[in-house]
Amino acid sequence: MKRAVKGNFGYLAAKRRWAAARTVLYFAISLSLFIAGIVTTGSKENLLTIVAVLGCLPACKSLVDVIMLFRATGCSSRVREALIPAQGRLIGMYDMYFTSYQKNFAISHMVVEGKIILGYTESGKCDMKACQEHLQTMLKQGGFKDMTIKISDNLETYTGQLKNLNQMEQDNDPQKDDEVRSILYDISL
Repeated sequence: MKRAVKGNFGYLAAKRRWAAARTVLYFAISLSLFIAGIVTTGSKENLLTIVAVLGCLPACKSLVDVIMLFRATGCSSRVREALIPAQGRLIGMYDMYFTSYQKNFAISHMVVEGKIILGYTESGKCDMKACQEHLQTMLKQGGFKDMTIKISDNLETYTGQLKNLNQMEQDNDPQKDDEVRSILYDISL
């Protein structure tokens, strides 16, 4: 299986498949140990039962990951095809899903250029203002102040913003942009 890289198109779908397969495997191992203990001793009161129950801990943690990944929505192929021409020289980040204590934010596409971060959400449930505030707070904690963050749910507006950003003179530090992207990857699912 090809390794899913955070920020690439289809990342969430690939992680979903891997997490589901891993969860089934973990529960299958625990169940097989439990059955092996019953078959070999004739009773469920044996050491393999204890090992099987302890094996349910990582299986349940993996199940929580699966639930979170199935709740997360990624970028659709239709939107990706519309964004590729507008993206130009900018480095696009797909399938970003940010979580906070109060809300979750599904961002289909995002770019970082200097002190500007643009994002597009397909999810009608994404609170764009709260997402901007959350990202602003997280970036301040990471040492990046005065960042302008714009999240849009209108594809035409967003592609226009990308085209305008591409036409702007590039006077930023690519290494700083990579550091901002790294923080965004770290705080996303």
